[in-house]
Amino acid sequence: MDFIQNENGFFEIRLESIGGQGAYSAGQMLAEIGVSGSDLQAICFADYGSEKKGAPVKTFIRFAPSTTTIRNYSPVEKPQVVVVFHEHLVSTLPITNGLDPNGVLIVNTKKSPEEIRNLFQTNVKTIVTVDGIGIAVEQKTKANTAVLGAIFAALKFLKADLAEASIEKMFGYKYPHLVLPNVETFKRGMQEAKFGTFEVDNKVQFTVPITPYGYETQIVGGIIEGANSFKKDLSASREGYLPEWIEDKCIHCTNCDNVCPDYCFVWEEGVDKRGREQMFLKGIEYNYCKGCLKCVEVCPTGALVELIEAEGYGTTNRYEKPITLFGGAR
Repeated sequence: MDFIQNENGFFEIRLESIGGQGAYSAGQMLAEIGVSGSDLQAICFADYGSEKKGAPVKTFIRFAPSTTTIRNYSPVEKPQVVVVFHEHLVSTLPITNGLDPNGVLIVNTKKSPEEIRNLFQTNVKTIVTVDGIGIAVEQKTKANTAVLGAIFAALKFLKADLAEASIEKMFGYKYPHLVLPNVETFKRGMQEAKFGTFEVDNKVQFTVPITPYGYETQIVGGIIEGANSFKKDLSASREGYLPEWIEDKCIHCTNCDNVCPDYCFVWEEGVDKRGREQMFLKGIEYNYCKGCLKCVEVCPTGALVELIEAEGYGTTNRYEKPITLFGGAR
């Protein structure tokens, strides 16, 4: 895609990700390379809410010709490019909202562009997919560098040869051993990006999100819909990994439960072989799991192991945690 200014004179990109995936760092590199090598003005800023790993993060990059001073720091609502660092975000957020039909959608996924079009139900001419997690696992890096490579493959006005220098600048001082693996990850992201072109209409799909419940309309008693962790599916917070529980190796020591920040483990009272009361692990509620893998680190018997998440694994193998709801009137 070439540098084409929108009605406001900008070329705008929105990165949709979760905290910990490095999307903001990728956005900073994009803006820096646009300024240094493409004779453009650029700004990069983010909206990251609660500032924690696993929370949704939106990063905005706004390009303009070198003769234009950018003073607009409002969120990018109608981007020409949307980059999705985690495909499961589509189940919880309107990530393609406002995307230009003649623009580009870039997704970190194993799926093909055709499969992503069907999954996202989006009206966009060009879809680019790249298996950033697969590349990162092989190179022992992070997926954001591979996704960055796919962005450069899609946007012709950005000079890829400057990306290597930017990667070296980012990692060279503190982590020099990561420079070459990340450069290789970037190159593979460019080379292995898959492109799909589709027929579209020119109508922009843009809606203003409305919260269904507020302080005046919320049902009295029970769980507050849309503002709690009990009923939310947090699987979109994972970066491609989750813990696999091997029941035969488990000694029910509760080490995993002690370190889990999201109370993913489901326990049940029982009696051991000697007749003593004990809590027994029954399974993992993957809807709560953000894939931090702290449980894997502390498991003394290898009953919890790191697993690259396959499509549908969390849904099929989740052990639903029973929730007691309390109702009543004020």
